[in-house]
Amino acid sequence: MSLDKLKLSKSLVIAMTDAGYLTPKEIQLKAMSRILGGQDIIAVAPEKSGKTTTYVLGVLMRLKYTKDDAPKVLILVADADRAVAVIDQFVSLSKNRSLNITGLYGTGGLDAEVSELALGVDIVVATPTRARAVYLKLGLNLSKLQTFIVDDAALIVKQGMQLPVVELARSAGKCQHLVFTEVAHEKLYKMIDPFMNFPTLIEVEEFADSTTEVVTQLLYQVPNYKTKVHLLHTLLRDDEVFDKVVVFVNTRLTAQKLCKSIATEKEGEYSMLRPLHFDEVGFDEFEDFKNAAEARVLVVANEGTERLDLKGIPFIFHFELPEEKEVFLSRIVKDKDASEDVVSITFSTDLELLQVKKIEQSIGHKMEVMEWPEEITIEKPAKKGNNKNSIVNDNGSEPAGGGAFHEKKESNSKNHNYGIGQKAKMTMKRKHS
Repeated sequence: MSLDKLKLSKSLVIAMTDAGYLTPKEIQLKAMSRILGGQDIIAVAPEKSGKTTTYVLGVLMRLKYTKDDAPKVLILVADADRAVAVIDQFVSLSKNRSLNITGLYGTGGLDAEVSELALGVDIVVATPTRARAVYLKLGLNLSKLQTFIVDDAALIVKQGMQLPVVELARSAGKCQHLVFTEVAHEKLYKMIDPFMNFPTLIEVEEFADSTTEVVTQLLYQVPNYKTKVHLLHTLLRDDEVFDKVVVFVNTRLTAQKLCKSIATEKEGEYSMLRPLHFDEVGFDEFEDFKNAAEARVLVVANEGTERLDLKGIPFIFHFELPEEKEVFLSRIVKDKDASEDVVSITFSTDLELLQVKKIEQSIGHKMEVMEWPEEITIEKPAKKGNNKNSIVNDNGSEPAGGGAFHEKKESNSKNHNYGIGQKAKMTMKRKHS
């Protein structure tokens, strides 16, 4: 498929070809016409799927050269490295245009950045906190902004920079809003709801070319740490199913805290690998836990722990996801010689969904989303009706909802109403039938 499908100018097609882009990406095919039409969009696509190139091309197509002092485009990114990469992309694809681009990401003094902006600029690429700081010094004029872009929105939310994003968007007034992210969730929608105007939701999924053979993957989506503890405690009460369990967390302090939260009165049933204090229940060696009949659940910290031999452990819980996906993958790759069935159960908050997405892309398929046990209830705020910021699906249907509402794709929907214990029992029954 040629670049002509994107309806770009001749100069941009030449620049794309020179840069090595010969065919359009799926996200570009789905989003470009809407960007050029001035619509607000939320584009959800994995890393290296072409999100940055998509909005760079859209900006270069729509940007009209004038002598205005105020910028016409503001792009918010998560950090300085990302800002530099975005600026480089603009430079690479705008060789035949006279374009003024400025980066605001905290490497220089505020006064120097204010002076640079006063000379006139077309595009500003900035971290939210730095852009807000310059704006409050009256150095960033948003009165003539045409396009407001949030790049890596899920990462910006994870870093806690929602407030400056919202303040800058509201200060900019009426303009086009483009949000690009690897994953969408409640917290992200809560950030963008105040300024998005009937956005179109565009989703692209890309998985690894080959599927990795992994153990059974189950996913519980939870709102917070406290609910994770409640859910884990509820599941582990079924000692008939969960007869030998390893629970992974990120730090030793979390391991200590969690072990105390879920422990029962039964001596030695719950323990920690290499406890912090001598009087705490635990094991110094992982093999000792495997060999101890009375020890049923072991909490293990990723911090300072070498790769463990999990052979013989039927249930692996990831209470927290490790920062490096390779650590997670090393535990779930299926051992061809193993005779027993293994189930890996992951707990993920909104802020961890980005890591889940990267894992799913690596293994080549999605995790199965599980229903909540009946005894666990989660209070959710009531949705307000008649929200002006409704999200419109890319298929042209009526608005799917407002604010933080996100209609799940069929592949993400929960398709069963039985708990993990029942599922495990059915798996074992199939195995021995």
